Amino acid sequence: MDITTEQIKAARGALNWSAAKLAEESGLSLRTVQNLEAANSDVTVRKSSILAIKTVFESAGIEFIGTPDDAPGIRIHRK
Repeated sequence: MDITTEQIKAARGALNWSAAKLAEESGLSLRTVQNLEAANSDVTVRKSSILAIKTVFESAGIEFIGTPDDAPGIRIHRK
């Protein structure tokens, strides 16, 4: 995963989006979003699902900074 569970949760929080709203905006199921946020190593999520989430957040003004292993975070760009 090139974004972390924490970055996904932080981006949702910054936008004040529920998991259901993120699912709707990204075209994914609520269950997929919940699996991503659970960070359960037993759950496999498609790279295309992660890309869909990343893309919808970036369209909403979220920039993902750092790497999963080095200071991952978000930056908010107000439109």
